[in-house]
Amino acid sequence: MSGLGRRRMLVGMSAVGASAVVAACTSNSTAPASTSMDSEGSNSEPGKDVTIGFSAPAADHGFIAAITANAKAQADSYKDVTLTATEGTNDVAIQIAAVQSMINKKVDAIVILPFDGKALTEVAGKAMAAGIPVINLDRVLSSPLSYRTWVGGDNYGAGANAGNYIAARLKDVVNPVILEIAGLDNLELTQQRSAGFKAALADHGLTVTDRQAGDFTAATGQKVAAQLLQAHGKIDAIWNQDDDQGIGVEAAIKQANRDEFFMVGCAGSKHVMEMIKAGTGPVEATVLYSPVMAASAISLARLVAQGRPLNDLAELDVPASLTTYSAVVTKDNVDRYLSIGFS
Repeated sequence: MSGLGRRRMLVGMSAVGASAVVAACTSNSTAPASTSMDSEGSNSEPGKDVTIGFSAPAADHGFIAAITANAKAQADSYKDVTLTATEGTNDVAIQIAAVQSMINKKVDAIVILPFDGKALTEVAGKAMAAGIPVINLDRVLSSPLSYRTWVGGDNYGAGANAGNYIAARLKDVVNPVILEIAGLDNLELTQQRSAGFKAALADHGLTVTDRQAGDFTAATGQKVAAQLLQAHGKIDAIWNQDDDQGIGVEAAIKQANRDEFFMVGCAGSKHVMEMIKAGTGPVEATVLYSPVMAASAISLARLVAQGRPLNDLAELDVPASLTTYSAVVTKDNVDRYLSIGFS
């Protein structure tokens, strides 16, 4: 598919349990004895005690709240991990101060989802310079020198998978009307999702008919959805870039009493998954961008701090990048993903 080569190396995880963060596997029959990890035992087995610092934005959005909840739950699952979690904040200065405090306390590793990646790059670099590995979660810090490993979702792939799903559903429709309700346009992740969506549709000879930004809030989502519904008397499909934002979009659809189209979401909220399972409402699929990635980040931070590898990889160290997979959740497979749906 055009453009997909620009994505980060895909390690391919859609859900990670407490006992494993394995993304790829090396067969025992083919791996050289010198690189086999079997002798190291399971990654879930206790290692040396480590303290992990954690910092994220304020939990004023379902996804971010779930990020923090997943991080804490994963840390609690390890007897050898003490988590030092700071209060979530959208104040860049406060988050910088929180990370500096972790450096001063000499924690063994730091997991950080920066409110502003550019603004937090310098203090993250200070942590690295002090010998404290930084696991950069989701929003990317400006310099690779500021983090040991990046863990996050595949925004371009989320858009591409949404586009492919919609194109397949509309393969017999002539000149379909396809709308996109994006997130915050000044965020790179929004731009990547839109780019992937546009490219996938183009591969099928389709285009986005109209696009508006919903700013990742239910209120703005409802407002722009109402405008789009009024502007287009016929709609075939809508891609909404955020399930929390989609609550407002759904309200606008209900108010307009429109049901001639279907909607695809993004992120994987429990609300949307339950709607998909029940077959009620406009959403018939959502593309995962799961906050379970925070659990993966904690697991990797623990291993890096302990100097341990991922046992099922041949490499002797934790990878520098891990990109989760943006699976398309439909009624056929929703039961597999319901447990990681966030509220």
